[in-house]
Amino acid sequence: MNALARGVDFFDLNFLGTPGVIATGLLHGADGIAVVDPGPSTTIPAIEAGLAARGFGPADVRAILITHIHLDHAGATGVLAARFPHATVYVHERGAAHMIDPSKLVASASRLYGADMERLWGEIRPVPADRVHVLRAGLDGVDAERLRIAGHDVEIAYTPGHAIHHVSYFLPESGIAFVGDTGGICRASGRIVLPATPPPDIDLEAWTASTARILAWHPHTLFLTHFGPQPSPALHFQDFWRRMEEWSRRVQAGLAKPASDAERADEFMAAVMDELVRATNRAEAEAYVSAGRFDFSWAGLARYWRKREAKAAS
Repeated sequence: MNALARGVDFFDLNFLGTPGVIATGLLHGADGIAVVDPGPSTTIPAIEAGLAARGFGPADVRAILITHIHLDHAGATGVLAARFPHATVYVHERGAAHMIDPSKLVASASRLYGADMERLWGEIRPVPADRVHVLRAGLDGVDAERLRIAGHDVEIAYTPGHAIHHVSYFLPESGIAFVGDTGGICRASGRIVLPATPPPDIDLEAWTASTARILAWHPHTLFLTHFGPQPSPALHFQDFWRRMEEWSRRVQAGLAKPASDAERADEFMAAVMDELVRATNRAEAEAYVSAGRFDFSWAGLARYWRKREAKAAS
């Protein structure tokens, strides 16, 4: 049992047999249970086992809360909607259409992952439109939303930067904020906090504002999908932004050199891996790669800085 607070729990999805890579949050109360970021379909056996170990079955699940629709967070949602007949899927308006019709999402991911697509993520099914609750935080003057889910008051804020459709969920009673990838990646040791910056939506200005929005909740604990509860949110984000600035400088310096993007990405990955191995060990560094590929992080930051440069030149 990984109790965070009364009625708040989580379990490890053991993604591809590696512990400490993807965590799923669990809210439970008199009204049933809610799953936060259910992960990909390849980890559905772990979800079912985690629920069963706590005495819950498919009929108990009333809500699936999605921070954003990337496959490591939400790829299993369509399959689980069929298995959990009473569950409503909560997702931001900018991501809802891709839950209902995932064809564009699948096509985009297939270009990135190629032959590894099925091995990593498994089956991706549509979510019936009548099972989707569209969140509008950050749209049309709606600053935030507050809902009652699985016996908990849940505040929802729009937190883009990593993804344009990203939201975070806050439980004011327990002080826990489920922040998806907005808080980056931090394995259980808590020694290293890394950003996750894949293309195409990276926006550092929006991410800065999202950080402030989360800290304005005055959370006691950040819950990261990669991986688990993190204390001292202000210190966590200090470490996060220090490394984001280091990575940005490294990417910008690489873009200024005469080299191919493949060479620039390789140089970036080698530098990050070297830093991680020195700070931890080779196995821990490889686990961080499983949680967020560094070539994708280079590509997302390179795209961001190139767009900034093009805008400044126009």
